[in-house]
Formats: sequence, C-alpha cells, structure tokens
Amino acid sequence: MITNHDQHWMKQAIELAQKGEGHVEPNPMVGCVIATDDQLISSGFHQAFGDSHAEVNAIANAGVIPDSASLYVTLEPCCHTGKTPPCTQAVIESGIKRVVIGSTDPNPAVNGDGIKALESAGINVISGCCEDACSQLIAPFTTTIEHQRPWVIAKWAMTLDGKIATRSGSSQWISNEQSREVVHRLRGRVDAIIVGSGTATADDPLLTARPPGLRNAMRVVVSSRAELPLESQLVATASELPVLVTAGLGTDPNKISALQGKGVEVLNCPTDSPADILPLLMTELGKRGCTNVLVEGGAKLLGSLFDAELVDEVNIFVAPKTVGGASAPSPVTGQGLEWMNEAHQWDTTSESIGNDVLIKGRRCR
Repeated sequence: MITNHDQHWMKQAIELAQKGEGHVEPNPMVGCVIATDDQLISSGFHQAFGDSHAEVNAIANAGVIPDSASLYVTLEPCCHTGKTPPCTQAVIESGIKRVVIGSTDPNPAVNGDGIKALESAGINVISGCCEDACSQLIAPFTTTIEHQRPWVIAKWAMTLDGKIATRSGSSQWISNEQSREVVHRLRGRVDAIIVGSGTATADDPLLTARPPGLRNAMRVVVSSRAELPLESQLVATASELPVLVTAGLGTDPNKISALQGKGVEVLNCPTDSPADILPLLMTELGKRGCTNVLVEGGAKLLGSLFDAELVDEVNIFVAPKTVGGASAPSPVTGQGLEWMNEAHQWDTTSESIGNDVLIKGRRCR
C-alpha cells in the first residue's frame, strides 16, 4: 500500500533527480531517498553519465540504516552490469527491507527484472508511487528505447497575436533578454539543435549556447538539397562544433563536396521528399546517441514535424506585443489537420519570465 509518507518522500526523490538534467544523458534522470516515515536518512541522485547511480549514492551517504527505513527511487533499480555494477545488489547488501519505486524501467535489460531480484531477496517492493510524475521524468529515455529516436522539443517565440515576425520579416527581438537566456540554457542541455535551411540562410545563426552549456550540441540543418551557404556562420565554425546537413536525391554533388570540404557532414537521404527526410534524420540521431533535440524553426520545418507527429514537447515564449498583418508569418505551417476534433492535446504549464510568458507542453499520448 502506498502511503502519504511514501508520496512525500518520492516527491523529494523526483526533485533530486532533476538535478541531473543535462549531465546524465543518454541515461535517465533518477533520484533516491532513504527515510523512515518522518525522518530523512540520506539521499542521492544520478549525477553524470557513467557515474554511480542514485541508489548507490544514497546508500553510501546513509551510514547506519534503521530497520524501519524505506528506500524511495524514481526508477526501478537496474539488475545488470553496464558502466556500473547492478543497483539491485547494492540495495540487497544494504539490508534495506522495503523499496518504493516510481516507474518500472522501459529498458528491456531491466523491465521488471529489477523488482523480481529485490523480491527474491525478501525485500518488500511497492511500485507505482507518483508513477505519472516519475514516468514524465524519464520520457526522453523512454522515447529512445521505444521509438529509437530522440525526444523532440519544438521552440519558438511569438507575439500575443501569434506572429513570429512582422509582414516585412523583422523578428529581432520578440522575446525579452531573460527569455533568450532561458533558450541558451535549453540549448546547453540538448544533443542537437535543428533548423530548416530557410532559417539557416535568412538568420545565419550560430546555434550555440552562451555561455557554453553542459553539452556541445550538434548543429543540424534540414534541407532536401543541402542548402547551406558556404559563407554562413555554421560552415565557418564547423571545425569547432559539428554541423550536419541533410541532402535528398538529386542534390548537386558539387554542393555536397564543397560543404564537406569545409568540415560539414552531409547526411544523404534516399528520398527527394522533405517530409520523408525527417523520420530518417531522427532515426540517425537516435543511432548517434542523441536523447534530446531542440528544433528552432522555421515554420515549414515545424509544420512538417507536427504533421509527422514527431514533436514531443513545446516551449513557446509569448511576448506582450502585437504586430498584426495578414502576411506576417505564424510559427507553424505544414499541411495541418482538417477538423478541430482531430487536434492534438497537450499537458501544459506556464510561467512568467519578466513580462514574457513561457508555455511548456507535452504531447498527450
């Protein structure tokens, strides 16, 4: 039976797990608390990829563990040897008699076997405590396991009337400085930053985090014809941080050679359909170990991703401005849906960032 005390301590474990964001990928974020009903004994979280797991850290920090203590962990303990020994063995050897788990591990190498190992050792295991929150915590990891592709975050800034630029194309700056700092922190924790060739050409972005973040993201340009100007900032910095551009059938081989000569990697796709390139790209990024990717536009690319149902999360910065104009662009184009009752539903939260509002949403599956 899951008690109020169990939920209290699991919520603390969830907060701890989030400290690993950007450090632990491609592993999932995991937090662990050892406590009696009314007393915290110790805690730990998975701090970096390849380092000790949350349970091992919490046990190491505990000292003497009372018989009445329970171990609370957001994810089922692993039972196999990878970069570290199995956590189930550490839990068993600690003498803990009760373990409360948030979510089972979607990894086929675990997936219930960790629970079985603990129960076989005589430990009372309770699973499903704060399960929804714990499952949300590992959603990117689950996506890589189940779909062999990264978790896709779509980001854009827009005015109150839903515009990403004026009718003349002016777009700097829609959001405030604080919002732009949030974007740089987001860039610093993902594995790839993706734009369309139109955005790469029109805006000439660097697509880097300032200051440098926890991860050095690959910069990716989606194009059916490897359209990336040789004089762009992306090409100029390709030797410092990787740049990947897609190329469909019929791309000029001279264009490919010129980009490769500048240090740009070209991903040749066996299709000339822009819509078909996106699933191929996401599969390729998944093979390369990408867990989280950030898509920053433009509207055509975002529309294609929504049409293909490849967007898992949105980060929308809304500025208290209006610009109007029938020809002023909106953030998402694409084919779209015909009927409102087909609309995709999202679980959303919102927060104020100065006078901007950040709306975060996760797709309801």
